[in-house]
Amino acid sequence: MSYTKPYKIGFVAAILGMLGYAGVDTLFFSQLQPLIDEGLSGANPNFMKWAPLFVVVCFIVRGICHFIGNYCLAWVGNNVVADIRQNLFEHIMSLPVAFHDKESTGSLISKLTFDTEQVLQATSKALITLIQQGAFVIGLLIVMFYKSWELSAIFLLITPIIAVIVTVVSKRFRSVSKSIQSAMGHVTSAAEQTFNAHKVVLTCDGQEREYKRFSKINKHNRQQRMKLVATSSASVPIIQIIASFALAFVLYVANLESMKASLTPGIFITVITCMTMLLRPLKQLTTVNSEFQNGMAASVSIFRVLDEAKEKDSGVIHITKAKGSLAFNNVSFSYKNDNELALKGISFSVNPGETTAFVGRSGSGKSTASSLLLRFYDATSGEVLIDGKDITQYKLQELRKQFAYVSQQVVLFNDTLANNIAYGNPNATEEEIRDAAKSAHVLEFAEKMPDGLNTNVGENGALLSGGQRQRVAIARALLCDAPFLILDEATSALDTESERHIQDALQILQQNRTCIVIAHRLSTIENADNIIVMDQGEIIEQGDHKSLLEKDGAYAQLHRFQFS
Repeated sequence: MSYTKPYKIGFVAAILGMLGYAGVDTLFFSQLQPLIDEGLSGANPNFMKWAPLFVVVCFIVRGICHFIGNYCLAWVGNNVVADIRQNLFEHIMSLPVAFHDKESTGSLISKLTFDTEQVLQATSKALITLIQQGAFVIGLLIVMFYKSWELSAIFLLITPIIAVIVTVVSKRFRSVSKSIQSAMGHVTSAAEQTFNAHKVVLTCDGQEREYKRFSKINKHNRQQRMKLVATSSASVPIIQIIASFALAFVLYVANLESMKASLTPGIFITVITCMTMLLRPLKQLTTVNSEFQNGMAASVSIFRVLDEAKEKDSGVIHITKAKGSLAFNNVSFSYKNDNELALKGISFSVNPGETTAFVGRSGSGKSTASSLLLRFYDATSGEVLIDGKDITQYKLQELRKQFAYVSQQVVLFNDTLANNIAYGNPNATEEEIRDAAKSAHVLEFAEKMPDGLNTNVGENGALLSGGQRQRVAIARALLCDAPFLILDEATSALDTESERHIQDALQILQQNRTCIVIAHRLSTIENADNIIVMDQGEIIEQGDHKSLLEKDGAYAQLHRFQFS
């Protein structure tokens, strides 16, 4: 409800419109008794004279109220859901990397799309029925009691029974709705995972396995939905059957001699008509409970994410452009809920303009060390220093601007080559973009494309080869012009000729930048100022290429293995 505050004028207008709609309907039924006792009996000829005008005016006012109520509430509902969706998107993007590691992308997309739509249903359709039909029920009850409280009191006997049914059904609705949202997240996640791995599925002849896996998830989703339908479908007739017993009892009481003296035909018809008319709004109010409970369950799901703590930024020091020195001082690190250390007492330093390379087997902690520099994760113990200060003291956003980062998994956006290159520096001129593209040898293939650098690369660069995608990512890093450059297997997907060109470009780039290079191919790091050999999260050797070969240790063994 706090999201409706900016739209309170529209919300108030919607409520007034819905109350006006219910009020006109109530007024219409309240005139049944004088219509029969005065108009149709001929006791008051003027009544029938004004009755046609009354009917037309009532329906005009009713129509206006209906439009105001529905339009204003839809306006409020859509704005609220758009705000929640925007807030949720921004919050998810500001959550720490550790959160994204444990949450599936499909589940988050489901919250952003399906769950927010459920909230829209609760704030629009459900609220319209709740207020409009709820006010109509109250209005009809007032008319009934005003005309004959004796007959109307009988109807109150069923109220506690209906209340019990609605309470039980509400709990069931919310429980099933929660299951549906979870199942929907699994459907989205399974579909996304399979679509992303489409080529692997085809290669491994895994279509049938994926069909069966998705069918199982899809079937579970259908079963949860049918539980909701069964609960909703059973609750409505049960309440109507109970109400019909009350109506039958009213007909019986009205026929008693003691009641006949105080009942006129108009009063009897009014009370019976109002009781009959109560069945429809009561049915709608019971049905809307499922919509409302869906919205409530969706809200729980959404706000559980919104309640997650954002990425911490405790930094107070501003940094425009770092001088370029960095150091690890006895740094240890373990992932959340993992007792084993991924890094164990790492210590090394890099001077401005130097290149330090990390080598070692997969899983030795090379990429983890670079993740600590960007503060994707914070060190469990020890210090990571830039220009002599702990990186936690720097403003997080400003700290990350000091780095140009090229990972082994290249991420490109469904946009043009030029915009992908300029993503880290959106203010770059066309000439600067072209220079970066030329240095990274992107122009070699871009100029053969129909629109050159303005060619759309497709989702995650689907229209480019692996080597071409990597060159675009390197061009992006070149254009960032940051004091630190992290290359995480940056040339792993390039052919030999392209790699030689890139190495030439990187050597020029590295002259004025501090470089961290993570590599499996030792040919790419022979000119590094310092080479750090890692194994199981520890530094086992460090030095330049020549000195490490002379040591004839782990590095020399790796070198012999690659160049044998």
